[in-house]
Amino acid sequence: MMLEKTTRLTYLFDFYQSLLTPKQKSYMSLYYLDDYSLGEIAEEYSVSRQAVYDNIKRTEAMLEQYEEKLLLFQKFQERQKIMTKLREFSAVMANHNQYEVLLQELEKLD
Repeated sequence: MMLEKTTRLTYLFDFYQSLLTPKQKSYMSLYYLDDYSLGEIAEEYSVSRQAVYDNIKRTEAMLEQYEEKLLLFQKFQERQKIMTKLREFSAVMANHNQYEVLLQELEKLD
């Protein structure tokens, strides 16, 4: 469960980081991407561990709110599922090469 939450928040951060403040981006990047502990981030910024924790929790909630409204991650996941099904379908099609080219063009949109 924890890995799923971490993976989800990493994706949400990728999709919505441009909507965050520089401090929020930095804290989230250090915590989720660079695997810093709360204490290490607190030391880096000369703030309390609680301040870092509060900032990260607020930012996580914001990312979830952005996803609730914009659905970028959900649509990405749906496109991935459709592309997987199309790949499976293309394996049995006669015109496999042309189909594969179209799939690659679709992937470039992500």
